[in-house]
Amino acid sequence: MMKKRLIGEVISNKMQKTVIVRLERLVKHPLLKKYIKRHSKFYAHTEIPLEIGDIVEIEETRPLSKLKRWRVRRIVKSVPREETSEVKNDKTTDET
Repeated sequence: MMKKRLIGEVISNKMQKTVIVRLERLVKHPLLKKYIKRHSKFYAHTEIPLEIGDIVEIEETRPLSKLKRWRVRRIVKSVPREETSEVKNDKTTDET
């Protein structure tokens, strides 16, 4: 049996080895016949460091904890990382 695979955006990476992935979908309102955005949040296990905004593919797995039933399979699209360089103070004081 195939495991379910979904693609979503990382919205939180504040936990160790866990990210929260948001999956958006469009559903048609039964009365108004208008498409509405709906979303679901999935807790997923990961060993690779991810940033908020990364697009990842998650795969269904056995229950790993109370909320985790998914694991990150791969990064589909990565957000540009900020360089962690030291902030240089360009202010110079002239004493005359």
